[in-house]
Amino acid sequence: MNNKYILAAVAASVLSAPAFAAAGDVYMRVRAIDVAPNEKSGSILPTFPGEKVSVNNSIMPEVDFTYMATDHIGFELIAATTKHHASGRTGTTGSLGRLASTWVLPPTLTAQYHPIADGPIRPYVGAGVNLTLFYSEKASDALKSAVGPTKVTMKTSFGWAAQAGVDFDISKKMFLNLDIKYIDIDTTAKLQTTALGTQRVRVHLDPCVFGVGIGFRL
Repeated sequence: MNNKYILAAVAASVLSAPAFAAAGDVYMRVRAIDVAPNEKSGSILPTFPGEKVSVNNSIMPEVDFTYMATDHIGFELIAATTKHHASGRTGTTGSLGRLASTWVLPPTLTAQYHPIADGPIRPYVGAGVNLTLFYSEKASDALKSAVGPTKVTMKTSFGWAAQAGVDFDISKKMFLNLDIKYIDIDTTAKLQTTALGTQRVRVHLDPCVFGVGIGFRL
């Protein structure tokens, strides 16, 4: 057989060999995520008992890094920020619609188990902790028009997280990733108004985070 054909066959064999997870590997994933709150709201107190709030979904980019401590155990840290709006559901606040907005920064660290260390398709599951910070909180124009100048603050949340996902090899250095997380996020929103005093509402956000993106072995 011609030497060039032998070399081509060897190269094709190497390129088609399945990639694998190994201790010491570092992965970077770039995902588009849809943060879908499963919100459960308490009443807006003290002025609006019985009136609750809803929180919208948000689609944003996300970057995460995974360090493989062993062939089967990895640790993932995500970096993303999303913007959400809180709206009244019923009654007086429901007629106002959007009440406030906030940016959310939820760094989440999970420990992952990868049952299949080699092969072109590698599922994983994980669990860990989440710290959620709220910043740039703002009252809506509708709320300020109704009750005057309003200051909005939201309490930092600390909770747990769970995830499941799968990587599909595109090449030895690149792969497609699908991922879903459930994050326990609970906060208290405080609205300090000139006309109605201080209003508080307890909100359990508890979002599902759906992600799809591309990963790279660094």
